[in-house]
Amino acid sequence: INSCVHGIVYLKLIGDEVDELKAALRDEICLVSVMHINNETGSIQPIEEVSNILSSHDAYFHVDAAQSFGKYLYDLYNPRIDLISASGHKLYAPKGIGALIMRRRNFVRPPLKPLYFGGGQEKGLRPGTLAVPLIAGFGLACELAQKNALQWCEHVSHLKEELISALQDVGAKFIGKNTSPYVLNFSVPGVNSEAAMVMLKGIAAVSNGSACTSNNYTPSHVLSAMGLSPELIAGSIRVSWSHQTATIPSQEICRAIKKLL
Repeated sequence: INSCVHGIVYLKLIGDEVDELKAALRDEICLVSVMHINNETGSIQPIEEVSNILSSHDAYFHVDAAQSFGKYLYDLYNPRIDLISASGHKLYAPKGIGALIMRRRNFVRPPLKPLYFGGGQEKGLRPGTLAVPLIAGFGLACELAQKNALQWCEHVSHLKEELISALQDVGAKFIGKNTSPYVLNFSVPGVNSEAAMVMLKGIAAVSNGSACTSNNYTPSHVLSAMGLSPELIAGSIRVSWSHQTATIPSQEICRAIKKLL
């Protein structure tokens, strides 16, 4: 459990720790929020198990589906989910558009309050003129994803398998369990991620597991919370791709990393 304050439970689940949700639930809990797929590791959280636990509780269930909406569909069909947040640019919709999907429970919608005020658009939840071109673009992107998600998943899974196979040649350690076919986080013992990013310039655009400012580097809070060693975190490299990625230069990536060993 990441935190449990003000009647809200934010979940950071690893493996079978979903049982911790049972212990955290109390009568005053009003919302349980889960990141469906972690953006750093790609780990897929057990939405169905969480839904089953909440079946006998009145708390609203929110799923942050930024990484999964339109890609990993079936978990999101679960009728116990009350709220789903999605981001358009993850589906190649225009940037600047997203959605909060609400499901009515017993014909009553979740009791949301507006963050800012003005006109009565969106039933009083969000004032302002709607960006129709962005909405239309997001709608078309959702339609294409609904139609092609299985085919896309098969393609990106093949890309991931090839990359994992190649990286084993350099002794890579893979971070995260039950991960998305669109994301891979790995660390090569003895290789610093900053050095790897420089070495991979022109081959692949990757990122490391560190959040940084212009003057300060701090370890990723996600990887730190997983209890990983400082060495593993320092070497963490995140790679992601899409259905539009024809191939990943796996062998070139490995050759570049070998130069750092």
